[in-house]
Amino acid sequence: MMIDATTSPVVLVTGASRGIGAATAVAFGRAGWRVAITARTQTEGQALEHQLRRPDGALLGGSLATTAQAVQAAGAQVFAHAMDLMDKASLDRALDAVLAHYGRIDLLINNAVYQDREMNALLLDLEDDMLERTLQGNVLAPFHLTRRLLPRMLAQGGGQVINMCSGAGQYDPPLPADQGGWGFAYGASKAGLIRLAGCINRELGKQGLRAYSANPGVVSTEAVTATLGDGGMLAQRYGAVMPEAIAQSLLWLATAPGAPAYAKGKGMLELQQIAREQGFSPAAATASSSKQGM
Repeated sequence: MMIDATTSPVVLVTGASRGIGAATAVAFGRAGWRVAITARTQTEGQALEHQLRRPDGALLGGSLATTAQAVQAAGAQVFAHAMDLMDKASLDRALDAVLAHYGRIDLLINNAVYQDREMNALLLDLEDDMLERTLQGNVLAPFHLTRRLLPRMLAQGGGQVINMCSGAGQYDPPLPADQGGWGFAYGASKAGLIRLAGCINRELGKQGLRAYSANPGVVSTEAVTATLGDGGMLAQRYGAVMPEAIAQSLLWLATAPGAPAYAKGKGMLELQQIAREQGFSPAAATASSSKQGM
């Protein structure tokens, strides 16, 4: 049965065609939120430029249409719109469409990332334009969405932003990028994104805005498997968890009364740690694994 709650809060999840984004959209829908989702992949099997694929060249599963159906099946309102991180006009169209549809956004989850193997290129293979594309997708695009949305959140009396970051922005890779680690472009982009939440909190926190940098750690998604290897290796080497555990941790972070106090002074929050503490995931995710977040 559809939830007809026109006053329930609205969450916008970017990169919601698969993985963490899709699981997060469903989790918030089940909790009674109105859900907006964006991504490039509109339908299953859609081929796109600069698209991460499996090692055999096959397309990853998932699409906005599939996620929208799952959110509707959870009994929630959902609005889906195409969005391309590499196209500023596309960012604006998507944000304007969500605001026109729901009239507000209470929580922005900057989950989408630029997906191309070049973001994990070895240094000697990394060209300037490859780095520029990674920074556009992973820093400039989420900043643009956030910067545009902040005045609306201030006008409506408050709002939250959660930026999906990574240990790759804090730590050196455990291995070279072609052996299961990460490249400079990806690490640099995530290091940049980590800084956004703190500035929001310092500059606008007293006006009702709250922001978090959140590290999901390594998660058993198709995208991560395509980058690092099979799921069994991920669980053994990195303690990977399922997307649903991360989605529940994000929901807790956005809704639990104790979340602001929990987050105070922590900088980047480890979502796998929250998942363990709240019982959202099996104990396979070790404390060290959350530092290896892709």
